Amino acid sequence: MKYITDRIFYVMAICFTLPVLQGCKKYLDVTPENVGTIDYAFRNRNEAENYLFTCYSNLQQMSNVVNDPGFTTSGEIVYPNDLSERPISDAGFQLIRGTVQNISSPVLNYWDGTNGGSAIFQAIRRCNIMLENINKPIDLSPDEKSRWIAETKFLKAYYHYFLVKMYGPVPVYKVNQPITAPIDEIRVKRQPVDTVFNYVVQLLNEAIPDLPQQIGNLQLELGRVTRVVAMAVKAEVLATQASPLFNGNTDYAQFKNKDGQTLFPASADPAKWQQAADACKAALDEAATLNMRLYTFIQPANLPTLNDSLRRVLTIQNAVTEKWDLNAEVIWALNPTFSYQSFCIPRLTTAAVQNSTSAAGSFTVPMFTTDLFYSGNGVPINEDRTWDYAHRFDLQVGDNNNKYYIKSGYTTVKNNFNREARYYANIGFDGGVWFGNGITDPNNPLYIEAKGPSSKAGPKDRVRINVLAAWPKKLVNYLTVFNEGVQQTPYRLPRIRLADLYLLYAECLNEASGPGADAYRYIDMVRARAGLKGVVESWAQFSNAPAKPASKEGLREIIHRERRIELCFEGKGGWDLRRWKEMITVLTNPIQGWSIFQSSNSGFYTLQTLFIPGVTVKDYFWPLSDGALSNNPNLVQTLYW
Repeated sequence: MKYITDRIFYVMAICFTLPVLQGCKKYLDVTPENVGTIDYAFRNRNEAENYLFTCYSNLQQMSNVVNDPGFTTSGEIVYPNDLSERPISDAGFQLIRGTVQNISSPVLNYWDGTNGGSAIFQAIRRCNIMLENINKPIDLSPDEKSRWIAETKFLKAYYHYFLVKMYGPVPVYKVNQPITAPIDEIRVKRQPVDTVFNYVVQLLNEAIPDLPQQIGNLQLELGRVTRVVAMAVKAEVLATQASPLFNGNTDYAQFKNKDGQTLFPASADPAKWQQAADACKAALDEAATLNMRLYTFIQPANLPTLNDSLRRVLTIQNAVTEKWDLNAEVIWALNPTFSYQSFCIPRLTTAAVQNSTSAAGSFTVPMFTTDLFYSGNGVPINEDRTWDYAHRFDLQVGDNNNKYYIKSGYTTVKNNFNREARYYANIGFDGGVWFGNGITDPNNPLYIEAKGPSSKAGPKDRVRINVLAAWPKKLVNYLTVFNEGVQQTPYRLPRIRLADLYLLYAECLNEASGPGADAYRYIDMVRARAGLKGVVESWAQFSNAPAKPASKEGLREIIHRERRIELCFEGKGGWDLRRWKEMITVLTNPIQGWSIFQSSNSGFYTLQTLFIPGVTVKDYFWPLSDGALSNNPNLVQTLYW
């Protein structure tokens, strides 16, 4: 399983970072023993394959979620900024406060490769070197050569796509400039966003036919891209290009190069949504040929019989935390495993309390994220005519009817009752059942006790503290155990899974031609797995806005919410809120949770405000550093910075 990653580490020992403006000059100038020139790097098949894996290296680094803007700026998970120790690099989480980002040394700087950001332009230059030299190994078969070229074009496309999501208009590096090129040629300028997107799609179209349909040897090749991966990424790229952030965004109409070139389209082009829908359907058809399907938990023989409630929760959790090769829903994941389960798990046992330094448990979920999840009737809790929204913070005691979700006899609040299964699979809350952690008796499970410092999961110091008393439960494999220490059952966080593609297809269909049978069908398949009825039926029976699914605007709101629920904590939210231009709307809500230092029921269940985000229009895109602008006078600063 670690083959790709290990080969990357090997080759990076001989192929070091290439500076953006100097091209391969520094690389060619260094020739000590065991360090290759370009000719050495491509002298045979084995060395060329090593260089291919170096092209993958920046992609694999993107698996670190604390450096992923989609994960840290969604508001789904909040990390405190005043801990007495800093066990992780948390600057990405602090961006939503509005006081951290700057132009002197930008946070998550993927342009220069600093402050948590990987050097993406250098990765693109490596890809160009690979393409320029792929014909040199004489022992490379034609089929392998075609595949490696396709993989490299995919990587080059994805790196450009990542940059355009972060920075908007960016330079396009189709080839590397020779080291003898005049300085004016090296000093590139930003390209219009449509130019960048179109180039990304061109590269993907060139790559797709020569990529393998599936990986033949998982031990040696897991992590390498396949045809369905590239097709799913193409669908996402086109949907992003069609979205309001890039498609007729009047807020960025004045974003221009120094020569007056406009960098954003002046008006929206609705046809882009149909192109994205067609790409989604093509990717779904390819996934169907591979027998890909929505994940369903299959109970292992060593577990006691589980009822439907627990089985559904485990289905939703394991759609993310199941091993990649056992999960027919995962289209794409990166090789490194998710390394933050200890930040997502509360102290559940006396042994965990006694060894509390083993896990932080400090990834916390604000109230507005928990409010996303539907009632048990499959509609928003503030729309459900039968759900008592006005008294949702009143105290209520767990009973036998809810014992698989809430500890029987434990006092919590009404807000935790009669919610959809995805709520109980995603959110760990005071009184909530935690199936797993070594205890798999469905009639006597562990549960979270979070009221005050004397409780198991309550605050013990200023490091291992969950400041809002809500945990991202979905990110913990049910087999992971936190007692004397943390024994993690590893998994790879999906980058694209089938439910994502279903909802993306429904979104594109609705935007292209309004509500229709196919849009409803793909939404409803995702909802059905969570035990919910279809959108039309649910809204008609339970919502105070029963006609909402019948209009394009209403179905758009439903689809956006479905994506935010289904893909919560998976690194999609931050990107989706940006492309929809909804980031400011969402991230002006106060970050609120419970009063964690209070031990009484009434004291603990008093809402506290941690902070109010400071996101503005300038935060849709990243600034360039002063250094980048100084090195290249042809670049313009991102608008509003």
